[in-house]
Amino acid sequence: MSTPALHLADVGMVFPAPGGPVTALEHIDLDVEAGEFVSLIGPSGCGKSTLLRLLADLLQPTSGSVLVDGADPHRARLDRTYGMVFQAATLLEWRRVRANVELPLEIMGVARAERRARATEMLALVGLAEFADAYPWQLSGGMQQRVAIARALAFRPAVLLMDEPFGALDEMTRERMQAEVLRIWGETGTTVVFVTHSIPEAVFLSTRVVVMSPRPGRIADVVEVDLPRERDDDTREDQRFFALTTRVRDALRKVDADAGSPRS
Repeated sequence: MSTPALHLADVGMVFPAPGGPVTALEHIDLDVEAGEFVSLIGPSGCGKSTLLRLLADLLQPTSGSVLVDGADPHRARLDRTYGMVFQAATLLEWRRVRANVELPLEIMGVARAERRARATEMLALVGLAEFADAYPWQLSGGMQQRVAIARALAFRPAVLLMDEPFGALDEMTRERMQAEVLRIWGETGTTVVFVTHSIPEAVFLSTRVVVMSPRPGRIADVVEVDLPRERDDDTREDQRFFALTTRVRDALRKVDADAGSPRS
């Protein structure tokens, strides 16, 4: 069998706190295969973003093991195995759009001509080629997030980690961005792990939806999304789409009910 793109085995994360240690994650076991699109969903505070940060080497697990493309996250970060997109675009306002996309390549020491060619390619991929010389403040929120995605993909990572990237957008822009991400995913074949609070968003985007329990976060359920890979606005009206959103919603209600039940 092939090595999964992402592997988490019995992962736990405990944070120190003034009132005593706080267990954020507990007994997380998850494999994500190359080319999958996996969404993490669960109640606020369940550890979705913490899990993403463990994959990104922004945190180190208290227990268990994490592998990214067969290597530990620190090695994967040094090897530029993954790119990351946050809820805020975090663009440098004084740099033009092209220069923002070039930034990770500049840090890596890539030659100027290659940086420019790669940035031009990525901006075309996200549909912003004509805005290469604009400044971030001249773009809408959705356009800024597309620049952030272009920047994350500029060094052609095998894995893309996305932490609620559309949370601050209005509903219509959010739906357009979802369609854009699916198109980009289809064109690049990148493995994606996507954190969201939106059930319809998780179902529309994903090959699998991982449902997490309240803190301490565990994987309570995994919903296979058997929709066709090509998805559009008609998908949102499909009966199978409604059935899958109901399945995820029921799983979330169950973990919420279980969390409120007295423990023996």
